[in-house]
Amino acid sequence: MDNTILYIVIPCYNEQEVLHATAKMLSDKMTALVQSGKTSPDSKIMFVNDGSKDSSWQIIKDLHNQNNIFTGISLSRNRGHQNALLAGLMTAKQYADAVISMDADMQDDIEVIDKFIEAYLNGNDVVYGVRSSRQSDTFFKRNTALAFYRLMNWLGAETIYNHADYRLMSKRALQGLEEFKEVNLFLRGLVPMVGYTSTTVEYERKERFAGESKYPLKKMLAFAIDGITSLSIKPITLITKLGLIIFLLSLVALVWVLVVKFTGHAQTGWSSILVSIWMLGGLQLLAIGVIGEYIGKIYKETKQRPRYIIAENLEEATN
Repeated sequence: MDNTILYIVIPCYNEQEVLHATAKMLSDKMTALVQSGKTSPDSKIMFVNDGSKDSSWQIIKDLHNQNNIFTGISLSRNRGHQNALLAGLMTAKQYADAVISMDADMQDDIEVIDKFIEAYLNGNDVVYGVRSSRQSDTFFKRNTALAFYRLMNWLGAETIYNHADYRLMSKRALQGLEEFKEVNLFLRGLVPMVGYTSTTVEYERKERFAGESKYPLKKMLAFAIDGITSLSIKPITLITKLGLIIFLLSLVALVWVLVVKFTGHAQTGWSSILVSIWMLGGLQLLAIGVIGEYIGKIYKETKQRPRYIIAENLEEATN
């Protein structure tokens, strides 16, 4: 029998529609893992309440009272998926040898957890769950996701293609992740930076069986911008290069204007002037906006505010 204590961490925000079904499926899976000797009987399922406005936290407490395989923490307020996930990982790290993170909607295939554990026992500190295909996604989402991963890698931010936050991390890897102190979190980019031996496990992502997606288009775009600006400074470098190119082109244009003037062929060109003004004005606003994103992140980092505050920990209450 293996003595690996496994914790499964699930961030929750207004997930009352799915929690009972999710708990049942995960409980059955964890019981099977323990009975087969793949994990320790001390393994648990930890829900992280991210300031839910519905009855999610009450359901989590009820599940904990009914079966001690369930535990949970509740944040003092909504801090967003990445902070809630980090809170769960750092809390579970105190009790577990390995931690698997996944979403509450059960779109991630829990049957590959066996492969996660097998890869971990074979010496991998990080095991990434990677989607084998995106056939269940819409055409728009499938292609924007592809563009996002390519853009991230082009900008120098190392990410795992088709990997979200379904992964296993060993205690050692979590201790390494704890060393990263930035407030602006993008765990999909930070985890590969931890290093250590890693591998991938492919799985087919399912449709959400209940509730609503917590990542509409607006949040997805904000998440992508956060990821890019948190992991790469290449956008600022590109602005510098673009500024240099425009400056050189302006010198060429100046020479052309002087030649036209002195040869007597100068003509009034309102269209070209207006186009130039609008183009340069737009580029300037874009550049200011990109720089502003970085300045805003620096502002947040220098304040060193806590990334999350745990209001209640059912694990401590049990102990």
